[in-house]
Amino acid sequence: MWIEKAKAHLLQNYKQQPIVLVRGKGVRVWDADGREYLDLLGGIATCALGHCHPEVVAAAKAQLETLWHVSNVFYSEPSIELAAQLTALSGLPRAFFCNSGAEANEALIKLARKVMKDRGTPERFEIITFENSFHGRTLATVTATGQAKYQKGFEPLPAGFVHVPYGDLEAVRKAAGPSAAAILVEPIQGEGGVRAAPQGFLKALRELCDERGMLLLVDEVQTGMGRTGKPFGFQHEGIQPDAISLAKSLGNGLPIGAMLCSEAAGKSLPSGTHGSTFGGNLVAATAANVVVRYIRDPKMLSDIQEKGEYFIARGRELQARLPTLIKDVRGRGLLLGIELQQEAAPVIARCREQGLLVNAAGEKTVRFAPPYIVTREELDEGLRILERVLTPA
Repeated sequence: MWIEKAKAHLLQNYKQQPIVLVRGKGVRVWDADGREYLDLLGGIATCALGHCHPEVVAAAKAQLETLWHVSNVFYSEPSIELAAQLTALSGLPRAFFCNSGAEANEALIKLARKVMKDRGTPERFEIITFENSFHGRTLATVTATGQAKYQKGFEPLPAGFVHVPYGDLEAVRKAAGPSAAAILVEPIQGEGGVRAAPQGFLKALRELCDERGMLLLVDEVQTGMGRTGKPFGFQHEGIQPDAISLAKSLGNGLPIGAMLCSEAAGKSLPSGTHGSTFGGNLVAATAANVVVRYIRDPKMLSDIQEKGEYFIARGRELQARLPTLIKDVRGRGLLLGIELQQEAAPVIARCREQGLLVNAAGEKTVRFAPPYIVTREELDEGLRILERVLTPA
């Protein structure tokens, strides 16, 4: 009934799996028919602490019973506390809150252009981004995205975006001409197949930006908030970007995004230059404060790294048993991908039928982005289901 109703009334812009989820707890969810699933997708890298985490529920419920929304015309304690926590954790002293990763990336793009205007170099407006990247679905962020399939039909696209091969420093250098304002990069390309930047690439981009007077913008929508085993993906290379974007795991499933930036860059967005009606909403910010407190714990971060290493090791054992079916196993922390020798979509459908929820990152890669509370036993369970699906009797 619900699926038929959805088909009758919802815009058909999503290719949804044919189940209606009604309840969740930890890394498990249940559909309207009462069937249980192991959720190793976690709202696409979003439910960092698992479904209905008791501390998030308690904090959000208490805030709901106190005050929901006041707008950014006034100060609110949850957003101030969240800004203080995030700036301390990132080393970027200014925070702007919005509702999604696309909005956070829009803020990055506007920031870069405004900084260049304020420097007296308005001719510098281009953003260098990467092939197979993904930065959002607004007109600007879909143009920043280096995948033509997401742009088709929305032409003419906004000017000012240049795409180069991911990991190719020489191509970036060639693109960094007199019109270049910034580089926008993901530490790991999530939608692009869970592909990590080559070691040293982000550091080299930082050096190039310093050399050419550009901003380094890091899209941490998927990699941020502990997903890779550090609070932010850029920290694996010991660099400091000029600004980053956050969303997904930040609110444990409640809609919130953020842009963090340096003091110098932040001066280019004074009062009236940018905003978001619901940005920093009290309930979402309260939930996010719980998430940040958890991911500041070194033990949780080390657990994420260890679980990711465990998954990759077990996944490669599976690859060794099925070399004609599995091409690669990769990732960092709990952002993981298993690249198949075949299309991923039918495999994902069969996994769902077997009680495992995952999705595709690119055409042939199955993405795993489980909650951080996942156990080794649950990771093993997911891999056993995948193996059964790939090798039916």
